[in-house]
Amino acid sequence: MSKIVINSFEELEQYVGKELGVSDYITITQEQINLFADATLDHQWIHVDAERAKTESPYKTTIAHGYLNLSVLPYLWNEVVEVNNSKLTVNYGIENLRFNQPVLVNSEVRVRAKLKAVKNLRGTTKAEIEVAMEINGNKKTALDATIIFLYHFI
Repeated sequence: MSKIVINSFEELEQYVGKELGVSDYITITQEQINLFADATLDHQWIHVDAERAKTESPYKTTIAHGYLNLSVLPYLWNEVVEVNNSKLTVNYGIENLRFNQPVLVNSEVRVRAKLKAVKNLRGTTKAEIEVAMEINGNKKTALDATIIFLYHFI
């Protein structure tokens, strides 16, 4: 599926209630998990100690931080939709976030996105996007949420 290109509030508004698409898969690597642990000071063994995880974890391997999965959503969203003519884009909020299952190291994840709502707030566009992070080979999603971006269209 090709990326949807949006150039204005009016163009974005046409997609309300519609699925916008699905990103490509990305692999969540141990290096990524370790760097995220360093950045967030969260070095819990279930994330960073592969040897211990083999014997003590119910998953028999390390898992990505839930917030690491959440943090790649803007990147995956940008694979689905290209928003042009916005002089500033702001990650505004997340609603109804649920972490449904862990993402094991070296799993491939992608996002499925649907535009829930768009509002014009005195010239700023508020976009609410329902996202489901899918794990390759799993029926259950890693997470579901409504992410909110503010676009300042030129």
